Amino acid sequence: MALASWRDGAVPDTKVWEKTKNNPVSDIDMAVDALLARRLQAILPEAAWLSEETVDDPSRLNARLLWLVDPIDGTRDYVRGRSGWCVSVALVADGIPVFAVMAAPAQGKVWIAASGEGVTCNNERLVGSMRQNFAGSRVPADDLPRLDSDLVIVDKPNSIAMRMTMVACDRADLVATLRWGNEWDVAAAHLVAQEAGGVVTDALGRPITYNKPEPIDFGLICCAPGIHQAAVDRLAGRASALLSST
Repeated sequence: MALASWRDGAVPDTKVWEKTKNNPVSDIDMAVDALLARRLQAILPEAAWLSEETVDDPSRLNARLLWLVDPIDGTRDYVRGRSGWCVSVALVADGIPVFAVMAAPAQGKVWIAASGEGVTCNNERLVGSMRQNFAGSRVPADDLPRLDSDLVIVDKPNSIAMRMTMVACDRADLVATLRWGNEWDVAAAHLVAQEAGGVVTDALGRPITYNKPEPIDFGLICCAPGIHQAAVDRLAGRASALLSST
């Protein structure tokens, strides 16, 4: 459905507007959300629902199982005719992602992950980045602060979930953010990266759990296990400064 309206290098065949400043959404986001809600809830009626494009139902907090969905992560790339967007679906049990499917139709890729069973991309099993040295780590970014000049920039899709799959596919070593982010942005990619051998935490190195009353976390670190502590150490001062200013 999403791919049918997407236009390579051009504005998609859909209505686009801004939910908030610099936060675009389209008719297709809404249509994919509605389709997934119908189909996933039919598969597992006992699971609650939380997605970017649906009004939050607090009754989800009483549910053991939860579908956690971003119908199009990376809408900015979608509406600009770039391929760095995906459909992101996670099944969460007791706050932990246990099954995930991510589809990047414009790139012809589908990731499937199950807790303890590994992850595949287009049916090929993935082993993610195993980098041990922090200096030289590949980071999907437009640019980097001078403090991080020892890192290496690689191409950056708009979707944070797609950037996390780059760690799972060993095309990046580190993805990091220092801002508040939503659970639906990262839940599926969390399991994809983890099942490929990666580590996923918030910006302070703490575990991320899902289906919280306020479904947000401060920052993200997704990386090879051998560089996780170095990433936490590198970001600690900046993270603390940002948190103390809010």
